Amino acid sequence: MSLFEKFRESWLRPALFFGNNPVSLAGGALTTASGVTTIGYWLIELFGHVDENPYLGIIFILILPALFVLGLALIPVGIWIRRRKLHKAGQIPVEFPKIDLNDPVFRHGIDIVLAATIVNFLIVAAASYRGMGYMDSPQFCGRSCHVMTPEYTAYKISAHSHVACAECHIGAGAEAYLSAKVNGTKQLLEVTFHPLASLAPKIFPNYPTPIPSPVTSLRPARVICEGCHTPTRFDGDKLLVKSSFADDEQNTETETVLILHLGGEDSFSHRTGIHGVHLGHIEYIATDPTRTAIPWVERQNADGSKTTYVASALNGGQPQGERRTMDCIDCHNRAAHTFMTAEEALNRAMADGAISPSLPFIHKKGLELLKTAYASPEEANAKIPQQLAAFYRSQHPELLTQKADLVKAAGLELATLYNQNVFPFMKVTWGTHPNHIGHQNYPGCFRCHDGDHAAKNGTSITQDCSACHNLLAVDEAKPKVLSDLGIR
Repeated sequence: MSLFEKFRESWLRPALFFGNNPVSLAGGALTTASGVTTIGYWLIELFGHVDENPYLGIIFILILPALFVLGLALIPVGIWIRRRKLHKAGQIPVEFPKIDLNDPVFRHGIDIVLAATIVNFLIVAAASYRGMGYMDSPQFCGRSCHVMTPEYTAYKISAHSHVACAECHIGAGAEAYLSAKVNGTKQLLEVTFHPLASLAPKIFPNYPTPIPSPVTSLRPARVICEGCHTPTRFDGDKLLVKSSFADDEQNTETETVLILHLGGEDSFSHRTGIHGVHLGHIEYIATDPTRTAIPWVERQNADGSKTTYVASALNGGQPQGERRTMDCIDCHNRAAHTFMTAEEALNRAMADGAISPSLPFIHKKGLELLKTAYASPEEANAKIPQQLAAFYRSQHPELLTQKADLVKAAGLELATLYNQNVFPFMKVTWGTHPNHIGHQNYPGCFRCHDGDHAAKNGTSITQDCSACHNLLAVDEAKPKVLSDLGIR
């Protein structure tokens, strides 16, 4: 007996006989329907006619391929069930119905089955690849799960909006990928059982509000940030101009001009400036999850010795907590998910002209509207422009005719600023997430450079402002230095 005849007698004829059952037939129908629909979606997507709704992606890229695979799995399951049932009843035939390959109809049917099998393998392979890629996309991470709305909103307007979420949040290799998917499954369960969590918190998991900064779970900066940023690059000095506006009628603008000593590692391998001084040789212990309280710092000196600086409250002891080598993320902790204070957001918008400083009292009234609590983004979008227009209608009615466009634009921009930084359903408001860069809105640099961290030899971590920056002008109206530099 030839190999083909053995295959026909031992496998093909029994498979066709046992495959004639409702489960296998339903599986074939499910596979065919989902496969055709999936291919149709791919063709539509190829020509660029797909809606960006993330839930369509979940349906067509994740659910339909899963149904396709389920249908394939039902075919052998149905065969096994029917065979087992007939075996128990003693009704398995001694000889299965013959297969006549001389029958052209049957022969063409076999050809179709073989072709469908090949197509099925291709669909499963393509769907698996696309599904894995889609689950790593910012659209899936940020838009399909409403609890990530604050993080995704901040991400879209950040300097890292072109960097995919997986680039920072998922490491390389199978272990990191599996760990990320396990964590994602845990989050999915938390979101799914959220309505029941309040009834039985010990049984049903719940997600935290707000979502905590993932500083403890992120990989070291050397495998995240340094993939794009060279740590030893010498950046030198950077000129920074910050505008602020007063609450008077004229919204008096003042500017602070400073030179930041970013430094780095120069061509002689000398480490200077903010980046150079903090590169890879400082360890610290934080006593809170946001790493705002740092009472213990240890620096490795050039000669290999170490100097430990301890806050006075510790009386020379060492606190309990994570001991960590300082890297980029310890200061740039919100690099891709920055939330501003109301004052910072408004000052930036006015400096950029998105909100006109020519509108009287716009800074004072704008802050008042931004700091008002609204139940939802929709309510903020409706009430902020209405209340701003009502203010000018009662206090400066002439503006609604003379500068109606500026008033309308200011109202819309204020609503936008609010909805970029405040998310009531996730308990995110102004100042919820501290940003450790600088020291104006949060402790930032002063977590260590506060004059309270002293070593046993009597030295302390410097508080010398010029170590990090030189102030050329502080809250001055039209600083002369900008004219001297030819900037204004």
